[in-house]
Amino acid sequence: MKSAETINCSEPTSDALLVALKDSIFDKTDVRPVFYQKTPTNINVSFTLYGILGVDEKAQIFDSFIWVYLLWNIEGLSWDPDECGTDRISLPRKKLWMPDIVINEFMDENKSPDTYYLYVQYTGVVMDDLPIHVISSCNMDIYTFPFDIQNCTLTFNSYKLTARDVQLLFVEPVEVTLYNSLSVMITKGEWELVDMLAEKPEILPDELNTSYDTLIYYV
Repeated sequence: MKSAETINCSEPTSDALLVALKDSIFDKTDVRPVFYQKTPTNINVSFTLYGILGVDEKAQIFDSFIWVYLLWNIEGLSWDPDECGTDRISLPRKKLWMPDIVINEFMDENKSPDTYYLYVQYTGVVMDDLPIHVISSCNMDIYTFPFDIQNCTLTFNSYKLTARDVQLLFVEPVEVTLYNSLSVMITKGEWELVDMLAEKPEILPDELNTSYDTLIYYV
């Protein structure tokens, strides 16, 4: 189904696609990319735990390195891959609206390298991924150290937009997140990743204007 936002390219080149995108979506960063503001934007969230850098049980701090994946849709945007010469294009983040997804347990600034680009597919789906050095608070029981098992949470939600405007969804089952993390983890020290669980707390309809949609991972 074609909408008014479907773009056309004058030729199958990157330059032609960029010109068409400039006229339709570039620099419209002030509002969510939906036709009607009552329509929530669904943000699909996942991450891979690449390394356990440290666990400070005395200070109750969990130090880890993760790679976060975010997917959302620019409503109404699409193009013909044959007409425009590609089915996706990399663009600077600053040109598009970005969701303000944060990790609630964050205790320090992200010291990972800055990344500036994301991908937009011909269907209007935006694919963003970025490295995050997470120094997070974690309520730990140290009485059985050094043979203890700790449970630390990573809670994802929008910093400002309530559930009426932004809703979060899992990209994949948590078992897949655990498998992918175990397969790539390069830094563990004396700690071993044992398991992961995840949940999405329910928000009642009358709470949409005041509550934030949340995904909680238990590591």
